[in-house]
Amino acid sequence: MDALTVVIPARNEVLALPACLEALHASFQLAGPHADVILRAIVVLDSCTDGSDTVVRAATQAWHQAGRAALESITVMAGGVGLARAIGNARALALHAGAGHEPDTLWLASTDADTIVPGHWISTHLSAARAGEDALVGTVEPDATLPLHDRALWLERHHLVEDHPYVHGANLGVRASAYLAVGGYRALTLHEDADLVGRLRAAPGVRVRATDAHRVVTSSRLEARASGGFATYLKNLTRGVS
Repeated sequence: MDALTVVIPARNEVLALPACLEALHASFQLAGPHADVILRAIVVLDSCTDGSDTVVRAATQAWHQAGRAALESITVMAGGVGLARAIGNARALALHAGAGHEPDTLWLASTDADTIVPGHWISTHLSAARAGEDALVGTVEPDATLPLHDRALWLERHHLVEDHPYVHGANLGVRASAYLAVGGYRALTLHEDADLVGRLRAAPGVRVRATDAHRVVTSSRLEARASGGFATYLKNLTRGVS
């Protein structure tokens, strides 16, 4: 594995991005056993009007000074998370090809701008890639702002174990060659992650592993960026809607 790129779609995430990028940078710094891998993150700023770009610019300078991983941003008017992720991955693929590398040596990881990854997150992705996996499907849990009663309800309905059935773009990784073979992300406004993983699982010879080994923590906000997503699920849960 020559390179790993994390793609993060962001739409007006000025409050969440600092913590997201700080945690991701820490995880890059802790990927010492994979010192030969080129590490990069790309934030796809989709229709942002709140100053999210200033957060990324400041973080880009800090990452450059610290070394080990590079950070950049793309400003787009995609209007949807599926297209935003696809644009970010296309940029990662172009950089990789421009450096003379083949797609099977690039790992495309994804998380969300309102999500905190653990310190071992990058190492877990790289270890899976080097073990021959073609996709790594991780788990998420809501952050501590979710009331205890609602958190208990959420945990009753989500068994975070190995071979779990969940798919979250906030905790997902795929070998670039497998990603290209199934057509990549579609321009969907919802469930683009499950759509991609479904095609990966249906593809002959593609190894997909679902694991709880690198769980991330995501926002418990109830105001959804896209109706029908994680925030909508939490909002319905707090209202007693199944």
